[in-house]
Amino acid sequence: MAGTLPLFYIKRPSKRVKNAPLLVLLHGYGSDENDLFSFSNELPEELFIISLRAPHPLQPYGHAWYAINFDAQQNKWNDVNQAKASMEIIIKSIDLACETYDLNSKNVSLLGFSQGCILSMALAINHPDKFKNIVGLSGYICPEFLEKTNEQKDYNHLDFYCSHGSSDQVIPVEWARKTPEILNNLGIKHIYSEFPVGHGVAPQNFFEFKEWLQKRI
Repeated sequence: MAGTLPLFYIKRPSKRVKNAPLLVLLHGYGSDENDLFSFSNELPEELFIISLRAPHPLQPYGHAWYAINFDAQQNKWNDVNQAKASMEIIIKSIDLACETYDLNSKNVSLLGFSQGCILSMALAINHPDKFKNIVGLSGYICPEFLEKTNEQKDYNHLDFYCSHGSSDQVIPVEWARKTPEILNNLGIKHIYSEFPVGHGVAPQNFFEFKEWLQKRI
């Protein structure tokens, strides 16, 4: 199933024989490739969908894109080196997927939840030439993961859909509310929505980003 891609994955082929747009799914901390793949049958048939598994196994189950640690005062910090390494592997996986399945490398979208959302937004900001659309669910833009040269890059073609639960108990909604300002400063098109839920995707949230994505593929 994993073929030649660096990361374990599952896929749903497009109805197009070749040059199909690619959608890559990045799950959250403690989950796996099956989580977001449950969306796949409800998403546009034109999309070739690949759901990747994060490289770091957790106990007793699940995987992570990077470690989240706490100090004695319960202050949280991210393993930046692991996050950057995961982003490099994701890029390699996308390049190989486009080559292996004859996909349109100029029409690649990311859909990430929580930790996968954080990486999706960082990847697009750092490598805007690689991506077209970003669906970021229940995450935020982490400055530690961004390159210092991003203000010099061209973001005209990028488009972000961002959403968050107003009662999110895992990632505070205040963190997510900073996203529009950061995207505005970079000149990236976007919409930001909030829903009255915790750390999850409400049905109306799903239908909103599905419609948003359908118009852009």
